[in-house]
Amino acid sequence: MAGTRHALDEDSMSKAIKHMEMSALKNSFGDTKNFVFLSVTGLNSIVDNQVRLALRKKGIRMQMIKNSLARKVFADLGMTIEKGWEGPTTVAWGGNSVAELSKELSGVIKKYEKHVKAKSAVAEGQEITFEQATKMPTKQEILSTIIGMIMSPASQIASQLGAPASQIASQIKQIVENKEKEGAEKEGAPAA
Repeated sequence: MAGTRHALDEDSMSKAIKHMEMSALKNSFGDTKNFVFLSVTGLNSIVDNQVRLALRKKGIRMQMIKNSLARKVFADLGMTIEKGWEGPTTVAWGGNSVAELSKELSGVIKKYEKHVKAKSAVAEGQEITFEQATKMPTKQEILSTIIGMIMSPASQIASQLGAPASQIASQIKQIVENKEKEGAEKEGAPAA
């Protein structure tokens, strides 16, 4: 009986620890909807720390996660993630968009290609490939495009509004020049 009680205590303790770990992940992620899943293996601790610090300065966090717990956490957050659960998983989040996050991580992946590989990404709660995430425009690029689209018709309208005034000014100038020329010819003409 004592052995059974001990086993039950360990099982309930294990469930409590898993629940705490899942709560900690949910708190860490907050209401984030953009993630990149990575496989980070064989990276020494000094380099790993340098990478994390450099990314943290850019508002990007990385955390190694237990796949079984992470799946449950993402399901609880309303995200179904199917790919990227093979082997050890490190999740990265932060930045202004999944595009910005992916582009920052691309540099890390290129630099440490033997140790860091992209598995998949999540954009606004929807699973996509990492390649798709890197090709998406950042929020800054989208804003620039929108502003350009807004400004283009405005500048066309301004030039069209200015065109008639420019034509009128040109015609007035031509009339003035013609009058001056006629006046000069009359003054210079011999008297009859």
